[in-house]
Amino acid sequence: MPNIPLHIAVIGSGAIGGTVAAWLAQSPAHRVTLCVRTPLNDLQVDTPGGRITARPQVLTDPAQATPVDWVLTTTKTYDTAGAARWIDALAGPATRVAVLQNGVEHRDRFPAVSADRLVPVIVDIPAERDAPGRIRQRRTGTLTVADDAAGRAFAALFAATPITTVLTDDFATAAWAKLAINCAGAVNALTLLPAGIAQDPAVAGVMRALVAECLAVGRAEGANLPDTLPDDVVAGTVAGPADGINSIHADRAAGRPTEADARNGVIARLGARHGIATPLNAMAAALLATRAP
Repeated sequence: MPNIPLHIAVIGSGAIGGTVAAWLAQSPAHRVTLCVRTPLNDLQVDTPGGRITARPQVLTDPAQATPVDWVLTTTKTYDTAGAARWIDALAGPATRVAVLQNGVEHRDRFPAVSADRLVPVIVDIPAERDAPGRIRQRRTGTLTVADDAAGRAFAALFAATPITTVLTDDFATAAWAKLAINCAGAVNALTLLPAGIAQDPAVAGVMRALVAECLAVGRAEGANLPDTLPDDVVAGTVAGPADGINSIHADRAAGRPTEADARNGVIARLGARHGIATPLNAMAAALLATRAP
C-alpha cells in the first residue's frame, strides 16, 4: 500500500506560519493546509539557501475544516481565541497540536487540548513577511521541544528540512531563556529603533535590567538560568544585524496589537505571585498595550 501523507494544518500565514508551511510542503510525505483570514495563491520564502515555493490548500473559515494529523498554530498570542476556533474544527481524537508561540504559557492558552496531545514549541526563526505569502527567512533557525514522545513526533515532521529541531529535557529553562531575549525587545518596540540601539550603553543597561527581572521570576518558576543571562542577551543583540527588527517592534510600528502581555506582562504577573518586583517589565507591558487613538 502507498504511504498516506501526514495531513498538517498550519494556522496563520505570517512570517513563522508561512515559513514552516512552505518548508513542510516541500516533502511528499506531507499534505499541508494553511488556515488564514484572507486567501492567498501561494507561498514564496526567500531562505538562506534560495527561494522555495509552495501551493498548500488554503482555508479561510473553520467551517471548511476537517480533522487532521497535526495542527501547528503560529498566530500571535493575542489571537489565541481565533486559533482556538480553528483547533476545535481541525482536531480529532488523535490529532496533536503544536503551539509555536512566544512566552511561557503555551499550555495555558489552549486548555481544551489534552496535555498529552499539546506540544509547546520555542521558535527561533528570524523571518519577516514583506507581503501576504512573501517572506524573508534571515536564518535557518531552530524549533525547540520537550524530549518526549510528542516532541519527538513533532521533530520528525521537520527531519527533511534544514530547520533544526532541538529536543530538551528542561523545556521550562529553554522557554524562560527565550523569554529573556523577548522581554528585552520591548526597548525596540518602545523606541521604534532597530537592534543597533543596544550598542548605546544606557540603552543596554535598560535591557539588562528587564532581563534581570525575567531571570528572577524564571528561577522562582523553576527555570535554571545563569547569572550571566542579562549580559548574554545584550551581547547577542549587539552581535546581530544592527538593522534587525523584532516582531513586537514591527507590530507596534504597523499599528497592530502587540504581544506585550506574553513577553513582558507575564513576567510582572508571575513576579507578583512570587513577591518579586518587576517594575520595568510592568511598565513596558502597560505602555505597549496602549495604541494611538
